[in-house]
Amino acid sequence: MRYLEISGLKSDGHLQPEDRDLKNDIPLKRVGATGIINRDDTEGYYEETAAFLMTNSEPFEVEQSAVPDQEPSKRTGTVWTATAHVITGVIGAGVLSLAWSTAQLGWIAGPLSMIFFALITLFSTLILCECYLTPDPEKGPIRHPSLTGAVKFFLGEKRQKICALFVLESLYGTAVAYTITVTQSVSAIEKSNCYHKEGHDSSCGRINTNMLMLIFGGVQIVVSQIPDFHNMAWLSVVAAVMSFTYAFIGMALGLAKVIGNGMVKGSISGVSANSGAEKSWLVFQGIADIAFAYPYSVILLEIQDTLKSAPSEDQTMKKASRISIVTTTIFYLCCGCFGYAAFGDKTPGNLLTGFGFYEPYWLVDFANACIILHLVGGYQIYSQVIFAMVERWFAAKYPDSGLGRNLELKLPLCSRLEFNIFRLVFRTAYVVSVTGIAMLFPYFNQVLGVLGALNFWSLGIYFPVEIYMVQKSIGAWTRKWLLLEAFSLVCLVISVVGLIGSVEGLIRARFR
Repeated sequence: MRYLEISGLKSDGHLQPEDRDLKNDIPLKRVGATGIINRDDTEGYYEETAAFLMTNSEPFEVEQSAVPDQEPSKRTGTVWTATAHVITGVIGAGVLSLAWSTAQLGWIAGPLSMIFFALITLFSTLILCECYLTPDPEKGPIRHPSLTGAVKFFLGEKRQKICALFVLESLYGTAVAYTITVTQSVSAIEKSNCYHKEGHDSSCGRINTNMLMLIFGGVQIVVSQIPDFHNMAWLSVVAAVMSFTYAFIGMALGLAKVIGNGMVKGSISGVSANSGAEKSWLVFQGIADIAFAYPYSVILLEIQDTLKSAPSEDQTMKKASRISIVTTTIFYLCCGCFGYAAFGDKTPGNLLTGFGFYEPYWLVDFANACIILHLVGGYQIYSQVIFAMVERWFAAKYPDSGLGRNLELKLPLCSRLEFNIFRLVFRTAYVVSVTGIAMLFPYFNQVLGVLGALNFWSLGIYFPVEIYMVQKSIGAWTRKWLLLEAFSLVCLVISVVGLIGSVEGLIRARFR
């Protein structure tokens, strides 16, 4: 085992390797943690450095890390592939709530809020880009291909666990939001066909959304048992195409309705409310919904890890971030503003399921079908991360348990089927719990607001800022430290305000 030394790297002593080389009985110096080392960047580097990162014991575990002797995966990504990944990852179900958010904030605060969140997201992603390689942001040689791995390396295991908790909450919450959204889209298709046949003034009845959620949950229980379903190449392609399709349809329908109305609806102050307090809650919730639509720090380092190193990864990723955020913001402004201009105070919470649009009914049906196809696969893409983490933990914790073993099931006229008892039980229980929460709180805008408020500051601001300050060795109470801490504090206040408004809306919707 080699010793790799990196000059200038600091540690807060959060890792606990063995104090001595047991084989040779010599003391070992403890600094930092392992990361992915690009061997091409480390030649001649061992002699010039001054802080041990490896010991003769097993390397300290960092998420998605590798020892120096391993060859890095081939990286061929460009600024355009990175831009495509970011836009695909950002644009999703959250875009459907932007017209409602704009309606709560009004014609000035609504668009300005989207631009404000875009600038905040751009700044936080630009500083995180500089933390992919350590200690030099362009030469490395240590790579950090995941946010949680970077948090562990720079900030220690305790904060890494907190970061992982927020990531898991985000993934689990997204599954809940997807369950609610799919149910609304199925209901919208049924109602759209009903309105087309019976007329727009007809009473098409209330759809049993609980039954639809149970059906969707049953589908997800079956799909979650398919091996490597989330790794199927077609899944990401379908998700990307579907998300762009329904978002463009929503934007186009909004523009067409504005033209058909012959006027731009809405006001400077937004939707009126019965009291100042109620208006405040709605404004806070609208802010939280916008916050849900922007940050992508969880996937940024993973995207950056796909880029080739000429030019440097941080420069390429910064350029891709600028392009993608500008593109996304223009798209969001069009969706939010066209929707608000079309409906004014009656802007629905979900632009495609709130029935502001009746015709052409087939286009409304097609858009909702795209939402369903996108979110059925998206549910698995997010949930499989949780499945893999829990199943790895169970295998390591109980290696001899029969629950973790693969068993064969022989069926007449069928080939042998392999199944794992723990996988079957855990994944089924997971889907049941997600479906149960969605049935308990089937409120699209409020759920998105809670998720946006919880994750905007924690994953989008706090951890990137803290990592950056360690990477750049920014001392406490310096001018730069004060500015970054003030930036983080302002974003924390925004998240708290948004969370309060969304929770109030969730409770009010549940018990009204």
